[in-house]
Amino acid sequence: MSPYLAHRFGETTTLRALMVSDVYFPRINGVSTSIETFRGALATQGVTTHLVAPAYGREVPSPDITRVPSRPVWGDPEDRLAHYGKLRRATLAAAADCDVIHIQTPFAAHYAGLHAARALNKPVIASYHTLFEEYLQHYIPWLPAAGLRSLARRFSRGQCNALHAVIVPSNAMRERLREYGVTRPIHVLPTGLPASAFTPGDSDGFRAQHGISPEQPVVLFVGRVAHEKNISFLLHAVDIARRRFPDLLFLVTGEGPAVTELESLMLHLGLRKHVRFLGYLDRKRDLPAAYAAADAFIFASRTETQGLVLLEAMAQRCPVVGLSIMGTADILEPGRGCRIAPHNPAGFAQVLIELLDDPAARVRLGDEARSYAREWSDQALAAKLATLYRDLAR
Repeated sequence: MSPYLAHRFGETTTLRALMVSDVYFPRINGVSTSIETFRGALATQGVTTHLVAPAYGREVPSPDITRVPSRPVWGDPEDRLAHYGKLRRATLAAAADCDVIHIQTPFAAHYAGLHAARALNKPVIASYHTLFEEYLQHYIPWLPAAGLRSLARRFSRGQCNALHAVIVPSNAMRERLREYGVTRPIHVLPTGLPASAFTPGDSDGFRAQHGISPEQPVVLFVGRVAHEKNISFLLHAVDIARRRFPDLLFLVTGEGPAVTELESLMLHLGLRKHVRFLGYLDRKRDLPAAYAAADAFIFASRTETQGLVLLEAMAQRCPVVGLSIMGTADILEPGRGCRIAPHNPAGFAQVLIELLDDPAARVRLGDEARSYAREWSDQALAAKLATLYRDLAR
């Protein structure tokens, strides 16, 4: 390494990273959470970040975030489509004063980031957060599933091979991208948990606020209420489990395009008294309280690239019952703080029933879950990302 680079990227020298994304808060999802978590932790690793993201019209201005004019996405008002010309110009301007460009989403942001990297001869990487081949069939059901999968694979392969490196949140995602034909270096780097995730939530206050007695069994789902999250599977499992626990309550937090369909299924199964759709909860106060108030966190997504909500639940001593598939396997397979359930509602319900029937096991699993979650530190994972940035910038 030259003396100049040794000085510039030494232990005490700040590296500048530009992140560009099609989504960020106030839009709540896993990508927004990942960006926020890494940006906060990178600051302690000698990395300053600037973010280019869409404007939503209700965000608090920040000097290290450039907001680009946008419009709602047709059929999905939660999301925004940034004006591409303005996004491209904003990304190029911000990239001029950075050492590495980090793309967070594969839509307009990908091409704006790639354009800036090529124009300025900067290293560019991307985080691959989403398994698109499993998502498209839910949103374009009139097209053949096999054709959609092939299209998604070619699309992802082309995008990833245009980069210097790719970041994925789980080993399963790395293997899937290799199957696609991605030849660029792939780094497994999940999103970690900040220290604030371990601040105890107000369990009693949450139950009182929602009219839930201290003794009532409660199970919880947190995430986007979308078809790929497999929440209908959970409703069928809850329908079976409530026969053992007649006062069982299933709380679904979040919003998304599947709410209406899931509410219809809830009524069809006769679960009106057993299911509540709570919408979005405040991440700093209400969501930790919901985790703490639940007897179990239940999760059945088959397309998850990591499943950060599992760790968030564990940090609040809430044991997990879930399917170990794709990205969730990295979290669940050690078998700590969780119960891995079969891939059918009856088997899933039986595992849940056994856990709810055993208060001592829930306490033990809750303590184990919290200890395990601490091993997924945002600081440790941000240090690895900072090292990758520096390696690319040399």
